[in-house]
Amino acid sequence: MSIDPSKTAVVLIEYQNDFASEGGALHGAVAGVMESTSMLDNTRRLVEQARAAGATIVHAPITFKAGYGEIADHPYGILKGVVDSTAFVKGSWGAEIVDELAPQEGDIVVEGKRGLDTFATTNLDFILRARGITTIALGGFLTNCCVESTMRSGYEKGYQVITLADCVAATSEEEHDNAIRFDFPMFSQPMSADEFAGTLAGQAARS
Repeated sequence: MSIDPSKTAVVLIEYQNDFASEGGALHGAVAGVMESTSMLDNTRRLVEQARAAGATIVHAPITFKAGYGEIADHPYGILKGVVDSTAFVKGSWGAEIVDELAPQEGDIVVEGKRGLDTFATTNLDFILRARGITTIALGGFLTNCCVESTMRSGYEKGYQVITLADCVAATSEEEHDNAIRFDFPMFSQPMSADEFAGTLAGQAARS
């Protein structure tokens, strides 16, 4: 796979305190897989390397107003879990992006994510196309939910999609492993953080 850093975006999905930090509303559900994959450290290192290679860093947090008026009156499934745990309330500590991945100058923070697919309620597609991005590399939460939903949409929209297999986490090892083993290869090229960073660095050196 040929990857041009200048046409590549690393999309960081929901690296927010409610998922990624001790004390976060949903951290307990994902802490085990986070630890087993070292996903936060892997992502932090990768983002530094991707910036150095010339890739665009895109942050995609999910937020809701207090009371969750953007969600149906009787939510079910994953969004019911968000409401029941009072996670990702705009302006709260839990909705903030984790310190380890705080946006830097030149990064993009996508506004308007309210559901699973990062493309669905944001201007992500417009931003990427305006910048000439053709490759997206995805990391974040949950492996089998928002990451997978965004992966499928990116594939359908014609992007070259890479999923960073050790920069994602789910609520169980079984769900995490199943998504990476069976679903990710259908709609993306799964790579480790080191593999992807090496590819970017190699291409940047040749440019």
